[in-house]
Amino acid sequence: MLSILNPHVLIAVVGVAGVIGVIFAETGLFFGFFLPGDSLLFTAGFLASQHQLSFAWLLLGTFVAAVLGDTVGYAFGKKVGPAIFTKENSVFFDKKHIARAQHFYEKYGKKTIILARFIPIIRTFAPIVAGIGNMKYRTFISFNIIGAFAWTWIMLWLGYGFGSIIPNPDRYVIPAVIVIIIISASPALREIFRKRN
Repeated sequence: MLSILNPHVLIAVVGVAGVIGVIFAETGLFFGFFLPGDSLLFTAGFLASQHQLSFAWLLLGTFVAAVLGDTVGYAFGKKVGPAIFTKENSVFFDKKHIARAQHFYEKYGKKTIILARFIPIIRTFAPIVAGIGNMKYRTFISFNIIGAFAWTWIMLWLGYGFGSIIPNPDRYVIPAVIVIIIISASPALREIFRKRN
């Protein structure tokens, strides 16, 4: 299970279509919060720079998947509404993730739909909270498109640029992915330490 969450292993197994599917699942399905979106996009961009994947298909496919994923999350939140807060915790669902996304939404407002793209777990639950809060769909889809474009293209281009510019990039890709994971997780870790203090 742990090896399949390794971006290199995951991409080797699933290819471009699988990367697109994972991005959709992480952003659109509430149990997708554990998937490695940031590091997956970075690694996919890196492998595209080494001509192992189609960069054009990655840019287009992951963007569309991210937009559709958030739209599904929004529709789910709109349909389920506040009843989700009474749902029992399970392996795939924990109310604290919804509460954390709701707090983030209260703090940053509509910009949450863009900002949350860069924060694991929050990006999965932010569109659900927007649906629960009855954000107007026209407003939501505008922020959704901007956020999806910024997140997927920035992460893919970072990986692509890394592979294109740095000599012998294979030696450094794992440390780079680890740095991406640490940066992605830092907001959540900061929140945990803040609460403990």
